[in-house]
Amino acid sequence: MTCWIRAQASRQRLRLAALASVLLIAMPTASAADDFLSAPAIRKGSEALQWSAKLTCGTTESGVTRYGMWEGYLYSRAPGEKDRPLFAVIGINTRQCERHADPVRGAGYRSISREIMVYLDPTTGEIIDTWKNPWTGETVQVIHAANDPVNMRQPTFEKMANGEPLEVTLRHYGDTLVASREVPLFYENPLAGGYQEYVGGTYHAMEIFNTYYKAADFLDARKIRISESKISWQRISGWLPWMKMRDRPGVMIFNATGFSTFDRSQISPKLLNVLETRYPEYLSPPPLGDLRPNETTWTVTKRWIDEHRGKAGKTDKTSGGH
Repeated sequence: MTCWIRAQASRQRLRLAALASVLLIAMPTASAADDFLSAPAIRKGSEALQWSAKLTCGTTESGVTRYGMWEGYLYSRAPGEKDRPLFAVIGINTRQCERHADPVRGAGYRSISREIMVYLDPTTGEIIDTWKNPWTGETVQVIHAANDPVNMRQPTFEKMANGEPLEVTLRHYGDTLVASREVPLFYENPLAGGYQEYVGGTYHAMEIFNTYYKAADFLDARKIRISESKISWQRISGWLPWMKMRDRPGVMIFNATGFSTFDRSQISPKLLNVLETRYPEYLSPPPLGDLRPNETTWTVTKRWIDEHRGKAGKTDKTSGGH
């Protein structure tokens, strides 16, 4: 009898375990439901356009300058070695937005901006203009990110190109709204040749943005400007081109935080000094209607290399070199 009872108990435990496994499979997971932790705040059409303009421009107005600033650290990750902090960074995006109207797609807006990010010694916090590469031993010129412009290529309208209404969804946590997005980047590297589909050489990265807003600034439609926003930004990418790492395996990891403001006095003294002494034009956004092609670290570096190669060639020719 004792053996039979034990056998029955064992079978019952097995049935319960099987039932539990079925229930676990059937239960929704955090990744299966977008609103697992938050109640999503959704707007469509004209309301979505207002929200989108506030997210991007901080306001539904035209021609109002907004400063978005960040600070953080840049790490290396190479096979077989410990991650190491290579640089601290500070940066600013200076932008304004223009209003648009389309007879079919309705009202719209477009962001126009330029931005800098300078590389600092991770220990002293001072700007560095040369850097000794710890892998190659070579001292290289630091090319700070100075991208002018960084514009929206096309306006955003209350109707999308397919005729569907624009839709904006934010995560809603109490008195905070969060815009979260991942931007996978995979495009032809401007520093490589024209045979990348055969040999590789594309720029492969991902940028991750999480921006936090006061819910009242969006839920109250009478507010045309938001009071504040705070950002968390991460990027995973290949080596910076000016590091001259060639084909050495490894990636760079950026981690930064910051905030946006309409108030120029909120720019930190350190960053303001960088702007005034090195990049004074970046205190103002590009003009409305700016249609220039966008700049990236890659295009800026390519131009710098081409210019210095040209100077070196002229010097060699003048001195009789080959």
